[in-house]
Amino acid sequence: MVEQNFWELLEEKKPTLTKTALTVADYLMEHSEDAQYLSISSMAEKCGVAEATIYRFCRQLGFNGYNEMKISLAQAHVAQPSHSTLSLTTEMSTAELIEHSVGSFQSVISDTASVLSADAIDQAALLLKHAKSVYCFGQGGSMVLANDIWVRFSTISNKFRISLDSHMQLIAASLMTSEDVVIFISYSGATHDMMHILSEVKKSGAKIILITHHADAPGTTLADVVLLCGGHESPVELGSIPIKAGVLFVADVLVLRYTLDNYDLAKTSRKRSSNATAVKFL
Repeated sequence: MVEQNFWELLEEKKPTLTKTALTVADYLMEHSEDAQYLSISSMAEKCGVAEATIYRFCRQLGFNGYNEMKISLAQAHVAQPSHSTLSLTTEMSTAELIEHSVGSFQSVISDTASVLSADAIDQAALLLKHAKSVYCFGQGGSMVLANDIWVRFSTISNKFRISLDSHMQLIAASLMTSEDVVIFISYSGATHDMMHILSEVKKSGAKIILITHHADAPGTTLADVVLLCGGHESPVELGSIPIKAGVLFVADVLVLRYTLDNYDLAKTSRKRSSNATAVKFL
């Protein structure tokens, strides 16, 4: 990871940059706040260059890749978004923190509602209805979300399954058939493990529902249905709880659609589940 301030580094390397790389540099200087949230595909489109040009630009600056460059850019960017934890100060009162959190959650939910497609939800629910088995997958923090989503669906049918290990996910993917469906959670939609697993799922003929933030993320090229969540997470602000709430909002809409489309099954299953777990409560 390059330790030098991004803007100082960019100024130092400018004389050695190619014409197309200078186009990228100019865009970053003019749109530094927005740029830190863009996927490499979106950045390339905004700059009017190829993705390979963006990658070469990052390498010319001394970064290992695009994400490392974005982290450096975010760290150097002073004016953080109003709802970012990076905009907090040690002088803030607890009452102000409460107000800050309310704004964060409201912003993410509102953004998610504006980008979530009703048609995509319907398509995903139909895939789930006809699936023999449904696997909920994710990596890192998204793996926890996948578990929460599986728990919700498992009260309706035991055809919903979970695997909390990337190796076991890969094994499960290799044994799937065209009757199976995978719900994969990935905010970035661009991790190596995810692409490896989804490629294996695709080879098996199973269907893929991807919940992600970026409509042009690499993972979307393998997905049969893409469900978008809103809210921006800075590259240096990992594990944002409001962002997770946005993902769960998408999942909740999907669960509700599936429940209503399979109302009799859901009603019977939840009654049996409630009766079975009643002894667990005081």
